[in-house]
Parts: sequence; structure tokens; C-alpha cells
Amino acid sequence: MRLLKLVPDNTNIDFLRWRTIAFAISTLLIAASIAVLAVKGLNYGVDFAGGQMVRVTFQQPPQLEDLRQRISGLGHGEASVQEFGSPREISIRMPLPEGGEEGANRAASDMRRALTQAYPGVRVDAVETVSGKVSEELVWAGGLALLLAMVGVTIYIWFRFEWQFGVGALFSLFHDVTITLGFFALTQMEFDLNVVAALLTLIGYSLNDTIVIYDRIRENLRKYRKMEIGSLINLSVNETLSRTIATNFAMLLALGSLFFLGPDVIFSFTAALLISVIIGTYSTAYIAAPWLIWLKVTSDSFLPKDPVSRAERGPRNENYDGAKV
Repeated sequence: MRLLKLVPDNTNIDFLRWRTIAFAISTLLIAASIAVLAVKGLNYGVDFAGGQMVRVTFQQPPQLEDLRQRISGLGHGEASVQEFGSPREISIRMPLPEGGEEGANRAASDMRRALTQAYPGVRVDAVETVSGKVSEELVWAGGLALLLAMVGVTIYIWFRFEWQFGVGALFSLFHDVTITLGFFALTQMEFDLNVVAALLTLIGYSLNDTIVIYDRIRENLRKYRKMEIGSLINLSVNETLSRTIATNFAMLLALGSLFFLGPDVIFSFTAALLISVIIGTYSTAYIAAPWLIWLKVTSDSFLPKDPVSRAERGPRNENYDGAKV
């Protein structure tokens, strides 16, 4: 039985033909993401903002404004009410109540009693309380984790390849993370520890794709020493295209199923991974690889400076266009 080939063996797509346009689009997306982050900010969950989060399921979809007024009238601060997955599932966010744990328990009891009286059959699914001090520590730890992951990736690629590859990988990761954060700021999806975990996963996943292509580029730099660098990068991306499509298509199938059919508690996590896989696939071919050209990498950039005898070089290799080297 013949094996299924997603990409024919003779595929030769000129990816770098559009590198200038792709870089301009990416620059605009990064600038827009930073602007949205500055203007709207992220919709921090209780993990980062502190306070009390109550998730409630009603028999019938409630009027959100009426529900907000009822909860705010309890005297525990202004309530933020929004749908959580379906019109019957509501997320209620309250400021951190005074009195520590005792005050939090009292506020939760008052809310439960008011909801039960006003909405028969209501079910309180979860009550989460995070203090201001803990939320500050979580913000610091989450940001530090992202920063250290990106720096660690850059250092690893620097030692594994050359400094140009490290810079290209760092900018690619910055591109992916910034646009994903901009997406969350634009949609005002809840940003919590689950999303930080998704961003850390994105860094590792994007790095995996980038290293595969960089490794093929380095291999071809040794093999085709007279090939023009743009053609060599195109060849390398095309040679890894089958693996990229197969891996990412499988990821998108799994994430798409979780996004549309999965539980609401991991909705933001799945959304972050889904958007980041799409952006990461694009950035590997159109950001990470072209950066080598912008950093003046050529076919002979990494050859030894001292002349080497033919005997030390070993057998001659065929150049890509048939010339001897």
C-alpha cells in the first residue's frame, strides 16, 4: 500500500519571495498588539487581580444587569458579571472582601443565599478567593517564567548553532508571545495561570519547529557551500515542510476539538494554544528563517578562517547546481 504524502517530494515553494511583506505585516501586528495592551490591558483573572470568583449555573439564562445589581447590593463591592461558556453559566467576580478568610466566607454565604432566593434551582459550582499579596506574587512569577524561558531558548540556540540563529529565534518568540497577548487584550478573554502555562507551551513548541528548520539550514550550509543563501533557506524550509504540516495539522485537530467541545474551565488555555500554534507555524517560515538573511548570514559565514587542505576536507561534495566544491 502506498504511503500518504501530504507534500510531494519535488515541492519547491518560494517562501522568501514574500519575506518583506510578511515582515511588514508582522511588524504591524506587533505594534497593534502593544497598543491594545497599553490601552485596554489584559482581563486578569482572580489568579492575578486578586478577589473572589464565583461560578454559577442557572436553570434559565438570567438578566445580567439585574444579577449585577442584586450582587452589588449585598454590600461587598461592585460585581463584575459575564457569561462563562453558555448563557446559563455565569462568572461573578467580586473585589477582595475585608476581614480576610472570615470576610471571604461571609461574602460567599451572602451571595449564595441571595442567588438561591432570587433564582430557584441555581447551582454554585465554584468559589475561588485569592489575596492581593498572592496575586502580586503570581504576576511576578508568571512574567519571570516567560522571560527566563525566552532567554534560556536564545542561549541554547546560540550555543547549539551560532549567535545569528539565537537572535532569529528570540525575535520569533517575541513575535509569537506579543501577538498572542494582543489577542487576549483585544478579546478581553480572562488571562490567568492557565494562559501563562499555554504561553510557556508555545515557547517550547515554537522552539521545536525553529530548531528543526535551523538544523536543516546548518546541514545544507555544509552541503551546498556555493548556493545563494536565499535559495538554501527555501530548500531547507521545503525539505521540512512535510514534517511541519503533519505535526501542526495533528495539533490543530486536537486543539480544535478541545476549543469547540472541551470544558469551559480550559477554554482560555485552549484558545491561547490554538492561536499560538497558527502564529508559530507562520513565524518559523517567515520570521525565524529570513532573519538569517537580515543578519548577513551567507553560505560561507561559518567556514573555518584558515585554509584547509583537500586531504583534511575529505571527498568532494556536489554543489546544488552541479558545481564541484
